[in-house]
Amino acid sequence: MSSDYIYVAVFAMIGILFAIISLGMSWLLRPHNPTGEKLSTYECGEVPVGPAWRQFRVGYYIYLLVFVIFDVEVLFVIPWALALRTLKGQGLGLFAVVDGAIFIAVLAVGLFYAWKKGALRWE
Repeated sequence: MSSDYIYVAVFAMIGILFAIISLGMSWLLRPHNPTGEKLSTYECGEVPVGPAWRQFRVGYYIYLLVFVIFDVEVLFVIPWALALRTLKGQGLGLFAVVDGAIFIAVLAVGLFYAWKKGALRWE
């Protein structure tokens, strides 16, 4: 049993060493020739306009986080709903429904909180 862990440890060490050696060799062998053009901000081939550091409203990020949370919710709810038939046959149907209801309730509370804070208002 412990010999199985040795194989995993050996492969993990080989993977880590490969990554470290590859990055180290590329760092050592790369050409280092910084020019003004190479150090400028790259904007898809266009000439940069203005400074590269601009402040964005935090509302964009909050809106994005709320979207990602409910996008991930869909990834969990659809397989859960499809597995209900199998769980019902095993006597776990009520447990699965209550568990899913708690998950959806927590997300509903989060949605209500975001709504009240105005995070869903696009300005």
